[in-house]
Amino acid sequence: MFDIRYHALSLAAVLIALVVGLLLGVAIGDANLVSSAEKGVSSSLRKDITAAQRANTKLRRQLAVRRRYEDQIYPTLVSGQLPRRRIGLVFLGASSDRLVALVRAALVETGADLRQVVVVREPPDLNGLSSAAAGTSYGQLARNPGLVRTLGQRVGSELVRGVRRARGRLLDRVKNVLFSSSDGSLDRLDAMVVVRDHPPLPSAGRGLSDQLDAGLLEGLTSTNVPVVGGELTSTNPSQVPWYRQQNLDSVDDLDDISGRLALVFALAGAHGAYGQKQTAEALLPRGANGLR
Repeated sequence: MFDIRYHALSLAAVLIALVVGLLLGVAIGDANLVSSAEKGVSSSLRKDITAAQRANTKLRRQLAVRRRYEDQIYPTLVSGQLPRRRIGLVFLGASSDRLVALVRAALVETGADLRQVVVVREPPDLNGLSSAAAGTSYGQLARNPGLVRTLGQRVGSELVRGVRRARGRLLDRVKNVLFSSSDGSLDRLDAMVVVRDHPPLPSAGRGLSDQLDAGLLEGLTSTNVPVVGGELTSTNPSQVPWYRQQNLDSVDDLDDISGRLALVFALAGAHGAYGQKQTAEALLPRGANGLR
């Protein structure tokens, strides 16, 4: 019995040795295959990277040429589109120096001038507005917040008509409280750009700001001058749906030259939602060359 077990164990040991030997051989062979495959893959990747770098360089050159072309053709496209037009810019909420610069850049060579930039304070200071409007019906704002929308309507209308022509000159009385900042003269305007960017607010403050904004837009549009809502391609959430609710034309890509071109056409009287986002109807107005 012992001898049989001994032979069985010996045979098992031999078989195990054979299996281990086979595995080692395969591993060594595989290592050589893997090494060869790695070299092939590495060589292929190097070629792909070189080709991609060349393509990238070519695309950068093409993009630079396109930008130079756009910069050179833009003044020709907008030249004289807005002769002697006085343009205003109103921020509902947070302001942006970049957007001010982009609007100014859009107006270059058009014949128009950015005459006024105001930033509406949000939420509105009802106590301060009541004091500033003392002696008028809006002196009751602190006790009757429902008046904030009609105040917005009145101020929106006066922003376009100018304080000199405005009846009662309410804007002249409340501007230092209503606006967190104001640059330029409050004279008559021929068109207005609106940018809405609300800061986080408690629900009560949000409701007052929404009512004020709606009233301002109603006042602006009641004057029958072009009023255009604008934003950047990076604006999130987009304000285009809100502009549409207020019956405003809009441009969603003022940081792109096509957006600045669309802004000029919209200020000249084109109607629509222009830009690159899903809410846009077109990149540019149809028949833009006929707007002059």
